[in-house]
Formats: sequence, C-alpha cells, structure tokens
Amino acid sequence: MSARTCPAITYDPVEGLRTRQVSHRPAGPGEVEIDVRAAGVCHSDLHILSGDWPSDRPLVLGHEAAGVVSAVGAGVTGLAVGDHVVMSWFAPCRRCRKCLAGMAWLCTGTKAVANTLPDGTTPFTDEQGEEIWPYLGLGAFTNRLVVPETAAVKVPDELPFGIGALLGCSISTGIGAVMNTANVRPGESAVVIGAGGVGLSVVMGLRLVGADPVVAVDLSPERLAAAERFGATHTLDGAATDVAAWCQENLGGADYAFEAIGSPRVIETLPGMLTSGGAAVLVGMAAVGATGAFNLFDLADQGKRVLGCNYGSSVGAIDIPKLARLYLAGRLPLDELIGTVRPMEQAAAAFEDLRSAVGTRTILEP
Repeated sequence: MSARTCPAITYDPVEGLRTRQVSHRPAGPGEVEIDVRAAGVCHSDLHILSGDWPSDRPLVLGHEAAGVVSAVGAGVTGLAVGDHVVMSWFAPCRRCRKCLAGMAWLCTGTKAVANTLPDGTTPFTDEQGEEIWPYLGLGAFTNRLVVPETAAVKVPDELPFGIGALLGCSISTGIGAVMNTANVRPGESAVVIGAGGVGLSVVMGLRLVGADPVVAVDLSPERLAAAERFGATHTLDGAATDVAAWCQENLGGADYAFEAIGSPRVIETLPGMLTSGGAAVLVGMAAVGATGAFNLFDLADQGKRVLGCNYGSSVGAIDIPKLARLYLAGRLPLDELIGTVRPMEQAAAAFEDLRSAVGTRTILEP
C-alpha cells in the first residue's frame, strides 16, 4: 500500500505555522491508521508556537483528536477497522516499571514526548520527501494519522467526535487532576486559577466529586460565567482580587488550589490560598526551565503539599472510556465546553483565540 497525501497544519522552527501537504506511510506492526474527524486546540500546541517548548524540527501539530480506524497493522488485536477512537497522546510502553505499577502517565518508555512513534521514527514526509515529526507522537492536525495501538482508545460510536477529541487531553487532564492526582473528597473546598478548557474541566471534576465551595478565578468575564455554569459556587476577577487573602478570609484557606495556566508567578501564590494540610495542584504546564519560589517554613510548618499533575495522572485506556460513559449518562456537560468549530485550515485563527483567552474550547474539523 502506497503513502497517502493530505493537508496538515505544521510548525517549522524557521517558517513558523503553515499548512503543507504531507504523506504518511501505511500502518506497520502494532500500529493503526485513523481518519481524523475532530481535533482540539490546546495550550500545549501554543507552547510550541510561542517558543516556551522549543523544537528543532518541523512538526505536524495537534494532540487532541478523535476519529475512526481505517486500517490496522500486523499484530493489532484490540482495535478493528470501523472502531471509533479517541487519541491518547501519552502512549505508554506498557513494559516499564511505572506502567507495571499502574502509573502509565509517568511511563519512562514512551517516545511521545520526543515527538516520535515508539520506534523513534515518523510516519510523515513533506512533498520533498523530508521528514516531519508528529507532535507528542500524534500530529493530529491533519486528515489521517498513523499511531501506535496504545495511542488509540476505543469509545462508544454514539460519542460525538468533538467531545471525544477533548477527552484525549484537556478533559482527562482537568478531571483527572481532581479525581486521580488530588483525590478530592465530597465537601472539601477548592480554588481553580484559570478557566480555560483545562480549568473548566477541573471545575467539572470538582462538581462531579461533590467539592464545596468551588471558587473559579480568571480575567475573562465570559470564562467566569462559563465556570459558574460548570459548577463554580464563587467567581473572582484575578486582576481585581487578592485571591490568597480572599481564600483565607472567606474559607479559612482552601483544601485545594488548582493552577491551570502554567504561570510561575501565579503558582508561587498557591500555598497562600491553602488551609493547613492543603494541597496546591500544578495542572497547567509552565515553560521549560521555569522555576518558582515558596515559603518553605510555611510548607513544612503547615503541612502543605505541592502536587505535580501530568495528564491528570490518567491511564488513557481506563479513564477515557470512563469519561465517555459519564458524558453519555448526562453527568458531564461537555457540549458547553466547545465554543467554536472551525475548519482545519483556520488553525491560525484558533490559536489567536487561545492566545487572547477568547471563548472556551475550539474544535477543528478536516
């Protein structure tokens, strides 16, 4: 079977964001080919464009996607042509110590973070035959993908593709931060800094587990209104409010403070929002090399914790189907999380919306 060609949204360290024609090879052993039906626009892609996460090679962007299996390679046993799937960008090796301990989000054998397939190769080439690499092992801003079987999670056919795309990253990260990383219990209080796609997913997760009160903080009135619809009991304008002082005065300190922006300056303020024994949860991803400072005596004396959260401490094969079922049962109002649906060629406009904190989540369709 010969390579197939389709348009893709790519990033080049010299030329920046552009659309170009790419070819992908057929699915090999342990791989599946996916017809992409919807892809989400995430801050992790924006980190590449802004240079926060430098890349020295051209990439096909995109790592939130859902679609239909169109071909399977040799040895694939868990998926078949026609299956509806959600892409899980952190494809685990399933063999390393962390995977075997049930912590696939900390897999040490995955090559996804190196922007390659598990064997260190790429399925993409451009019109000149030069290699283009799949961002986070997927490269979802195109019509078709070739990915390892472990990166494609089967979901019910009735799950809308746009919702499925978001399950692959933002929703798994936000809700997982609540349920997996922090293990929030009913009646515990929480403040969420940042009400973008991931922050709103944190708010949804807090409502799901019965947290109360839930305080959402953002600079956008539109996003704060969305946070109320998703379950926030209080909203604060982060530019006009000393959030730490508010939390201490009104809550006696929060049990949990979730940061969904990735701002070192904001992260440094989280311990001041907490009650004794509380936990700060770092959900937003900061720039590579970013550092922060904390009052170390306060952390030790008050028993406060700082929890790193990678991918919501989620195991895609387990958590994505669970979230799909919760949505289909009416327990997660995920439709309201999608603000705009654009054709794939409008990816640049979608990134501008994300950079300007306009609206909620954008879905791109090939």
